[in-house]
Amino acid sequence: MPVANPSLAPPNFEVKINGTVLPDNLSTQVISVTVDDDTDLPSMFTLGLASSVQQASSNQLIDQALFAIGNTFEVKLGYGDRLTRLISGEITGLEPEFSVNGLPSLTVRGYDRRHRLQRGCKTRTFVQQKDSDIAAQIAREAGLSAQTKDSQVTHAYTLQANQTDLEFLQTRSRPIRYEVVVDDRTLLFRPVANAESEVLTLTFEDDLLEFYPRLSSMGQVNEVAVRGWSPKNKKEIIGQARRGDEVSTMGGQKSGAALAETVFSAAVARVGDRPVRTQAEADQLAKAHFNQDVLALIKGEGECKGHPQLRAGKVIKIDGIGQRFSGNYYVTAASHRYNSTRGYYTHFTVQRNSTS
Repeated sequence: MPVANPSLAPPNFEVKINGTVLPDNLSTQVISVTVDDDTDLPSMFTLGLASSVQQASSNQLIDQALFAIGNTFEVKLGYGDRLTRLISGEITGLEPEFSVNGLPSLTVRGYDRRHRLQRGCKTRTFVQQKDSDIAAQIAREAGLSAQTKDSQVTHAYTLQANQTDLEFLQTRSRPIRYEVVVDDRTLLFRPVANAESEVLTLTFEDDLLEFYPRLSSMGQVNEVAVRGWSPKNKKEIIGQARRGDEVSTMGGQKSGAALAETVFSAAVARVGDRPVRTQAEADQLAKAHFNQDVLALIKGEGECKGHPQLRAGKVIKIDGIGQRFSGNYYVTAASHRYNSTRGYYTHFTVQRNSTS
């Protein structure tokens, strides 16, 4: 779905601290706003401010009570009065700069509330719970609400072994192709959504400035087999996923599995690096492993004029770059950069599981 050229209105931002818009005397001192949005790491924002001549002697900017550690923030970016919230969270750091040759400056740094899940390590067990149930429990412990997609498989025994809550949830989410994301005060435990429709289309005729894709058939197989053992039934368990089990080919004609099989013949990846005790678990892991591998067929990074719709976890379409590389891409990270001199730009990394 094409979008209107954002450059028709001037780039703009809005920052709220503790629910209040940054006052004019501070807003005029903002020189940069950045938001780094990621599916794997806590999303981060930075706010760069420069002191005025009047503040230089008293360090009024550096000692602003508004920027106290723990204060909440919300950042919006966009054009004119059409602004979109990109991140909300809590201030976690202050980085002033002092120089004998210039006025002090300050960088305010904060993260979304995933940072709460990195505080301290725990060792504990979860009995007869799904991964989505565990995620909901951990969200409540961190003072967050939870929005989880049922992960379906119930595990008899799950160990969190001297891990932070985020590390633990990611060891549970990645093998089943789920993501751990926080939106404001809600923890989302959801499947990777590369089968969704695109939220915007980028072309060099409009807002795309650079794009560097890399297609590699290395690591592509047409089948994944997960092996385990059932203590209850005393027999081997085998879960399988093969070409045709792609959740989507993202509009392409050949998935990575199909391409590799056609050119290099059939190949099977056998997985046995974790205990698997039920057929349902083996089937889930096999399909997730297969889809994760095939999504790595094409990886790329690029830059465009700033688009707040371009978010980690969304699908975008990149068009006009030839039949082989044009198509839908899953966004794994997006870095939004507003600068008082350059304007608003977005750098992104993407993946795609097929080609034409």
